[in-house]
Amino acid sequence: MAALKYAGLEDTDSEEELPPGWEERTTKDGWVYYANHLEEKTQWEHPKSGKRKRVAGDLPYGWEQETDENGQVYFVDHINKRTTYLDPRLAFTVEDNPVKPTTRQKYDGNSTAMEILQGRDLSGKVVIITGANSGIGFETAKSLALHGACVILACRSVARGNDAVQRILGEWHKAKVEAMTLDLASLQSVQHFAEAFKSKNLPLHILICNAAVFGAPWSLTEDGLESTFQVNHLGHFYLVQLLEDVLRQSSPARVVVVSSESHRFTEIKDSSGKLDFSLLSPSKKEYWAMLAYNRSKLCNILFSNELNRRLSPHGVTSNSVHPGNMIYSSIHRNWWVYTLLFTLARPFTKSM
Repeated sequence: MAALKYAGLEDTDSEEELPPGWEERTTKDGWVYYANHLEEKTQWEHPKSGKRKRVAGDLPYGWEQETDENGQVYFVDHINKRTTYLDPRLAFTVEDNPVKPTTRQKYDGNSTAMEILQGRDLSGKVVIITGANSGIGFETAKSLALHGACVILACRSVARGNDAVQRILGEWHKAKVEAMTLDLASLQSVQHFAEAFKSKNLPLHILICNAAVFGAPWSLTEDGLESTFQVNHLGHFYLVQLLEDVLRQSSPARVVVVSSESHRFTEIKDSSGKLDFSLLSPSKKEYWAMLAYNRSKLCNILFSNELNRRLSPHGVTSNSVHPGNMIYSSIHRNWWVYTLLFTLARPFTKSM
């Protein structure tokens, strides 16, 4: 008992009662954490019971959740015209008893972005996501923004980008989101985007190379390159090169390249084992949409691996990721056959 008293955890009538100097708080997504004002530290576990909790249900009528300039969540009672940092739902918490995941598989095909980011405060982090107005890019942007990050949606269409921004603000009106123009089919547009971002004098903690085209008919970009290769790989390659100095200055930082398992079903070498550049940007006669997509995804992985080798010593990591099998998104829109196949496969795939 003396040891408990010395630690500030002396016995009380309830194990839920906080020791002197402790305060119970909540995150934006409803997880309870505990602030120790004496030692100026926080923790997820209750200082006495060791339990983790989350609040249950919606805020009472007339209450609204806000965030102050320091990223601290507070609550406004519009009926009684008062504010408090104490969540009114703390009287109705539920215990969190998660099944401990194995080391090999912490998440699975049913995990959502919100679950993975649960309890994380990304305030102060700056993120760029290409192709963020729809599909995986939009869900990623929304999830990061709802956890406090400043997210820039890099989109080819300004109108669709601004619409995506409004949808995110509709979920949390204080989300820090902005749309900027980026057309990966134009190296000049990539350059203009990088210059416009640098003019903001912001750090860059996360760059997510997500945008892609799939099943597109053969066409050349304004730079004279096959469009699938340029949009899916070369445009992102150039973007990372232009923003490398900002990433290094913002370390720890990371680059995430959205690739695909389909990279396994292609080759970019000739019969002698050397890189065949004609396969990367083929002529119309040699073009097959599916192979072009697979090759671009293989380039993504090779690029990500080499980028990590070069930049990780400087505090910038790079990872490529397969987002899931046949995720139902608008990526299949270029040909009705792909749309039919995706529709038939939809019951067996992950949703957005």
